[in-house]
This record gives sequence, structure tokens and C-alpha cells, in this order.
Amino acid sequence: MGGRKDLFLFTFLVPVSLIAAAAWNSGMAAEGKPRRILLDTDMDTDDIFALLYLLKQNRSHFDLKAVTINANAWSDAGHAVNHAYDILYMMNRDEIPVGVGGDGGILDDGTILPDVGGYHPLIEQGTSTASYCRYRQAIPIGGSGGRLDVDTNFGFRRRLLPQVCLNSSIIRRRPSRSGKKSTQVAWHQGKRRYVPLKQPTAQRVLADTISAGPTTLLAIGSHTNIALFLMTHPRLKTNIEHIFIMGGGVRSSNPTGCCPVNGSSSCKPRQCGDHGNLFTAYAGNPYAESNIFGDPFAAYQVFHSGIPVTLVPLDATNTIPITENFFDEFERRRGTFEARYCFESLKMTRDTWFDNQFYTSYFMWDSFASGVAVSIMRNGDDYYGENEFAEMEFINMTVVTSNEPYGVHDGSNPFFDGRSVPKFNLQKLGVHSGHVQTGIDDPFCLPKDGGRGRCEDGYTKEVTGPESVRVLVAERAKPNQDVRSPLNREFFGSFLDVSTSELVSVTNKLGSSTSFAHAGRSRGRPVVFDMDMSAGDFLALFYLLKAPRETIDLKGILVNGNGWANAATIDVIYDVLHMMGRDDIPVGLGSVTALGTPSLGCKFAQAIPHGSGGFIDSDTLFGLARALPRSPRRYTAENSVEFGAPRDTDRPSLRQPLALEVWRSVSEASSPRNKISVLTNGPLTNLASIIAWDKNAAKIIERVYIVGGQVSSGGVKNETGNVFTVPTNKFAEFNMFLDPSAAKQVFRSDLSITLLPLSAQRKVASFKRILETLRLAEKTPESNFVRRLLSLLHKLRQDESKLYHHVDMFLGELIGAVFLVDHSKLNPVIETKPIKILTGSMSEDGQIRVDERHGKPVDIVDDLDSEAYYNVFASLLGDKKQSAVIGSYEEQKKLWNTPPQ
Repeated sequence: MGGRKDLFLFTFLVPVSLIAAAAWNSGMAAEGKPRRILLDTDMDTDDIFALLYLLKQNRSHFDLKAVTINANAWSDAGHAVNHAYDILYMMNRDEIPVGVGGDGGILDDGTILPDVGGYHPLIEQGTSTASYCRYRQAIPIGGSGGRLDVDTNFGFRRRLLPQVCLNSSIIRRRPSRSGKKSTQVAWHQGKRRYVPLKQPTAQRVLADTISAGPTTLLAIGSHTNIALFLMTHPRLKTNIEHIFIMGGGVRSSNPTGCCPVNGSSSCKPRQCGDHGNLFTAYAGNPYAESNIFGDPFAAYQVFHSGIPVTLVPLDATNTIPITENFFDEFERRRGTFEARYCFESLKMTRDTWFDNQFYTSYFMWDSFASGVAVSIMRNGDDYYGENEFAEMEFINMTVVTSNEPYGVHDGSNPFFDGRSVPKFNLQKLGVHSGHVQTGIDDPFCLPKDGGRGRCEDGYTKEVTGPESVRVLVAERAKPNQDVRSPLNREFFGSFLDVSTSELVSVTNKLGSSTSFAHAGRSRGRPVVFDMDMSAGDFLALFYLLKAPRETIDLKGILVNGNGWANAATIDVIYDVLHMMGRDDIPVGLGSVTALGTPSLGCKFAQAIPHGSGGFIDSDTLFGLARALPRSPRRYTAENSVEFGAPRDTDRPSLRQPLALEVWRSVSEASSPRNKISVLTNGPLTNLASIIAWDKNAAKIIERVYIVGGQVSSGGVKNETGNVFTVPTNKFAEFNMFLDPSAAKQVFRSDLSITLLPLSAQRKVASFKRILETLRLAEKTPESNFVRRLLSLLHKLRQDESKLYHHVDMFLGELIGAVFLVDHSKLNPVIETKPIKILTGSMSEDGQIRVDERHGKPVDIVDDLDSEAYYNVFASLLGDKKQSAVIGSYEEQKKLWNTPPQ
């Protein structure tokens, strides 16, 4: 690669040669002391194997000091950080700090503010945590191995990992009825969880850990966190001894997606022979590996930092696929709890694999990298990387961040486009100044002649000259030295020895829980609740569950996965239902993207912040989800051929129902005399899909109550909307904006609609009044929980208004449930207006206009008695006639710990 060296490394404070020399020498000087390790991970399935492999090492030799989480890759921040806490708790390592996120930003002039969260690649990072998914869209959002499966670890996180853990110091011996002593296991809840504004950020944990002493970094995700640290803490580079990286493909040749030698002539190879492994994006970019592709510019900063780098790329990991012999041996030896957790995760990965080539296309990626790193460190950081598991070689390379020709301004590169001075003072016409891949379907990248894709973003490319950096690279996995072993790779034996060892292990037991469904025949109006799992939606769910069954019979819940929470948050719904004794209510998962948009994208969801007040808070219910009892129901990747899966898993009956399946079940059980009312509290994706699929929907549905929208007549005095992250769209409300095409279809349908718009919601969005009425009302477990959540939202809005200024809109979302249950007590003023939904432009998407000629007549709640509203809400929440069966997680633990009578 020619041209001037184009770096933004901040190394003018510390010469590169001094960094490298100090790093190598510090490793030698520290001989005899445990190696301090920081793991930067995206908490994917194989990352869990790597994490546990490190935790199982002898701490006198290898001491894991901290974990930081990539928030822009395979997992979502709120789920990932609690997953990490659970694993560390299980392994009795609660002292290890976990860093994730942060709400800092990068100014337009390139100034990096403190605590940038790493939710977005550096090229997309602005001053907000809401942004476009340029690279992340290559990662599937839902199941089939995507972010939903990673966030839940296929359902095993909830099934197997403890939120409670055995404390040997409080095991008590109790006499049994026979007079013999029996062991009574006492449990306590892990103290660590995500808490808004108190969660340590990734940058804080990196700074604290590295400043405390010489540290080795193991990077097994995208490099955003580490790059931000290096760019803002140049003086601390000398404390980083070494960076081990799993990622990239240098000379690799992808063995997957190839046609059989004697296969059909109609077979078309997919990724066969590619350097990279982007299975969703190889048509445009056959060169990149997913970890480096997650943030190529960040990876460039890391590789060119002057710190010694050892790379374990696809070149090596492609030579260590999971074999059937290894799988069988792992199954036989899974004696420890952590080994079982790893094996069950691996087995579900195999059972849900998209084709029959699992044993030739699933590799030991991050776990192999952790093994190579440990082995090199054990050998004293030999300059040539001597280790037990991989053959090594030095290669001169770089990370490609843009595509030639350089110096173009085609709107794809925010570092240069529209700027007289490039961001970060990058070199004009330099290696960062070309076309930057805008997405997986970027026309620039796609081949025009049926050949290979054109883009190289994220390619760890072998080069010479001033642009190259010398990197120690693992070429291939070493064969097993024991020729009699059925395991064909040396690392297989080490991985099984370490993961199944009982020297560093935790024997874990979890209490079982019981389903407490209400008995009795329902008599009330059948209702289906469609929600996107915002905090307001959970408040509304509690209210619906409190309504007398003679009034409201909640038949089913439909979940939009393209709203204010990620799909894995469906488990919180199961917990609320379990708390309220309603495990009988089916929950169906809907689409994770807006109607008519690509399944791998974020066209409208990009408007939702990832940090404070956004996804990380919604996914954890602002840190309070763990106060709920754990339901026996949960999302699971279990599936069957009957529903389109490639094969049956072990427990296909546990399969997560889809939204349309739940709707079909409810609608088939309905009758003309007992039509269904639908309450929607999120984007209208599910409802639009229902009316498109079920031609009788309008006959079955009595009325739809839609919480959302902001009605305007097109004049200058219209009340503004609430899509605060899209300043050009002043009049849209989030629920309509998140899927305007679905809203348009619903409002064009024959459905009878009552709209509860933003203007009405704002009249009942006083934290002060609703908290006062709850304080004066009777106390129940559910009213206590609701009050706790509302108090937290109120405090966050008061203390950090910049981050939480918008949370009163979640309070307004209660209006639909209260109106549906008790509208006669609210003295509502309802007007009928002909309206239409605007689509086609981000500056207008989701706006509602009155249209006398072409609009659909809709009943719109214009006003209501706010005082009556607050009193009705608090009164029903405090009603003890239909209260929680399990009041809290603490109460559930008492059930587990009570000896049988």
C-alpha cells in the first residue's frame, strides 16, 4: 500500500521504539509474579469459553484483573454485563471489575470526551449514543445464532447460571425426621448487577486496571474500547506489556461454503476460499473477519500503537474446527458446572446450526486465542511466540480502513466528507481517505460481474513499506503430540483439562421454581397486549395484570423486538407474569426490524440511544429486573423441524412462540360474541403483520387502542413530537416513527381505532403526582415495585436531565392500560378525526396529519381527568384481591430455602 503513512496514534508523547522495548522488558522483569490480564470481549458464545478458560488458570501465574465489554458487536450491553457478572459470581470472582458503556462522545473536531461508551465504531461516534449500525448490521439481530441467542446464550444463561450462588460459609446442618443430619443449602443473591449511572464504564476500568501495573490485554471482540483508551491515555501505553488479538484473516482461505467435490453442478460456493468470514456480507467484502470488521479504524489504532501484538487470525482458527471426537469427549467429561455450561452452549450451537456442516465450519476462535496467549506467557513471552498450541510467524501487515482510490468524497466517509480539515487531523489522500463501506449492501462493494466483492474494510492485509507493522501471527494449530488420542489438536486436550478441572471450580445448585397459574374460568373482555418492552410498557403490564379477571382477561402478549428494548428482554416479561401468578399467558416474539426494511439493519431503531436512558436501561429495566422472581419460562433457542428448523433440538416443546402463532391461538379460541381488544404500546409492526396474514382480523378485533402518535393539522403551532435524536423530525412520536410503514397499513385498515396520542400522554406524565398517590395507597408487592421504578426514573430525570430528560414519556405510556380498564372513571374527551401517516423521509416518517379528503376516521383521546387517572392507577395497584403470588426475588429464595414439611 503506497502513499504517506497516515496515523492518528498520539504516540508523539512516547516513541514507538520505547513502548515496544519497555513492554518486552516488563514481561521479563515481572517473572515470578502473576501476569495481570484484562479481557476485552463481546460475550459471544466462544468468548464465554475463553473467559472461563482464563478464570480456571492458576491465579499465581495468570490473574484476570478486569473484563471490559464491547457494546457494538455480538451482544447488547445490558444483557452482556449481567451475563459477565453471573459468570464471575459463579466462579467466586466478584472482585473482578466489569466495564461497559459510558455516555461520553466525540466532538465534531475530533475531541474525545471522557467515558465514550464504545456503542458505535469510531467513524460513527458523535456526541450521542444513538447512531447508525454501519458495521454491526452484519450481525444477525434475532435467533439462529444472532444477538438474541448470544444475549440469552440460547436460553442457558437463565436456565443454568446462578443469580444466586452457594456460600459454603452458611451451609447448615439440620436434623431430619429420622434424627440424622441433612444438609440445608442456604442461598444469597449476587450483589452485582447493572445499575444506572453506577455501572463502571469500559474506559474507567481500562484506565484503573492498566494504571495499577503492567497489564496484558486479550482482545476477542471489536477494538473500539482499546483504541479509545490508547488515543486518550498515551502515557499509559508503557504499562501494556502485550496485546493478544483474536481476529482478522491474513493468508487464510475460508473452508466453509464450498461445494462438495462430487456435488451437483448447481451448487454455488458461498465463502469458499475467502480471507474473511462475514457470512452475511461476503458478497461485498470477502476479506474481513467479524471482530476487526466491527471497527476497522479502531483496529488500525491498536495494531499501529507500537505495543507488541500477537494475532490469532482465521489462518490458525480455521485449522481447529470442533470435531465430533472432541464434542463426544467434552460430553463425557463435563463434570464441573462451568464445563456443563460450556458444553450445553456448544451443543445448542450445533443443534441449531444452519446446515449439516457444523463439524467443519464451527471453530475454536476466541478460546483458542486465549490458549495461545496463556501458553506464550507461560513460556516467558518468548520473542518468537513459542507455545504449545500454534505455529507462529512474523508478518508485516496493516488493517484496511477504506478502499482505493483515496481522496474521494462520495458521502461514505465522515472523517473527510464535507470537512476542510479531516477529523482527527487525518492525512488527506492517505489510507483512511477512501470509500468506507456503508453497509452490507453497499453498491460500491458489490461485484458487477459476478466476481468477488470489492471492499476490504477490516482486512488484516499483508503489506510492505512504511504502512506496515510487524505482527506475530499464529499460522496453524499444532497437532496433538499424543498420537493415540482421539483429539487431533493439542489445544483440545488443554481446553478439556482446564474446563473440567475441579481445582478451580464451583459446584452449583439452583432451587427449582413452580408455576403458580390462577385457576378459574375467565369472564372479562379478552385482551391482547402488544408491547416493545420499554419501562412504560412494563408499568402498563402490571396494571393489566391487576385488573379483575371479570373485567379484563389478558389472553396473550405480543413483543416487538424493534422498539425500546432488545429481543432478549422478553425474559423480563416472563418474570413479571410469574410474579403475578400468570404463567398461563402466552408470549409471542415478533419482528426485530421494521416492516419492509432489511432483516440486517437499524433504519429506525438507530434513533434509540444505546447508553443511559436507552437500550442498556430498558434491557435491565433500569437495573431493577433482578428484583423480580425468576420465571421457569424463558426465551430458548430450542426448535423443531416442524417450525422450519434444520433439525429437532433436545426439548423442542420449549420453543419460543412467535407473535403470529400466539395471535392465531388466541383468535381461534375467540367467538363472534367475545371479540378481542388489542392494546399497542410500541411500533405497530406486529399488528400490521397480523392484518396482512389474517384476513379475518378486522372481524375478530373489536377495537384497537393505540398508544402513540402526535396529531397535527400541518400548521406552525402544532405540538412537537418526542423523537429527540432526529432533530429534523419535529412532530413524530417514537412508536409511529419506529415503523411508519406498519403504522400506515394499520391506519388504512378496517380496524376500529382509538388513539391515545402524545398530547394526552403528557397530561398524565407527572412523576410527582403519581408517586404521591402511590405513597398514600395500599401497599402490595407490585405497587412497591412500580413505585420503586417510578421513583428511580424521577430521580434520574432530576439528577441527570441531559441523559434522562425523556423518561417522562415512559410514564405517559401507562395511559393505554388505564384507559382500557377504567376509561369510564377518567371523563375522557374523545374527538373523531380523519388522519393519515406520513412515510418516505426520515424528517417526516411517523408524523400524523389530519386529512379531510383521504384520512381514516379515528377516535382520538383529546383530554381526560388527570387527578382521577392518578387515583385510579394507585388504587388498582394497591388492591390486594389480585396481587402477586411471588412478591420478589427475596420471597422466591425463601420458598427455595424452606425445608419440606
